[in-house]
Amino acid sequence: MAATVFYLDEVPEPGAVAVLDGPEGRHAATVRRIRVGEPITLSDGRGVLAESEVVAAEKNRLDLAVRTRRVATPATPRVRVVQALPKSDRSELAVELMTEAGADVIVPWQAARCVANWEAKAAKGIEKWRAATKSAARQSRRAYIPEVTELHRTRDLLELVRAAKADGAIVAALHESGAHKFTELALAEAPEVVLIVGPEGGLDDTELAALAEAGADVVLLGPTVLRTSTAAAVALGAVGALTPRW
Repeated sequence: MAATVFYLDEVPEPGAVAVLDGPEGRHAATVRRIRVGEPITLSDGRGVLAESEVVAAEKNRLDLAVRTRRVATPATPRVRVVQALPKSDRSELAVELMTEAGADVIVPWQAARCVANWEAKAAKGIEKWRAATKSAARQSRRAYIPEVTELHRTRDLLELVRAAKADGAIVAALHESGAHKFTELALAEAPEVVLIVGPEGGLDDTELAALAEAGADVVLLGPTVLRTSTAAAVALGAVGALTPRW
């Protein structure tokens, strides 16, 4: 079984002693009850992975001797998920699932039919999503913690779609009205895949038309209608199976 992953801002070179404190150290020492002699994988969340061994343990801190250090190769194609804001009880679940499924970038989107409204509290919502990505990345032992961007309005999203298409990305708006299947897209040939997931009430006709005009493919993900909190994870699984990511 692989060693548990914990995150440091900077991971030292082999031979050095790393200090894991703060929330990560408290979780490791108090919640996980990790003790001297146990192996831990350290990461900076930006690709660096280091194998280490606990040499001292306190209540809220671990000292770790770094044995080896390497940089993980990023998965390709890169996957960016544009997630319309789910209801509050499912918001962080959606982020956790897409992180575990391999999302590289997560874009919160204030779509027309979103029940949640971040207009007055965007900073707080983004902070929660970033904390959720870190926790889920640790759970799934990821070398890269997904980036969570600033809140996007629809006008921002349309600019994102145009720019992504100009760079050769596949942009897929997942919707039950799609005339073609998501799996029919040439996913393995693109440098990036952008997944657009609508809110509980679905994408409205104006949004769908604007996204299509900007270059997005409106596609059907599968035979059933998925919740907004699970659609991205299902799509990421399909991307993983149909491209070199897996």
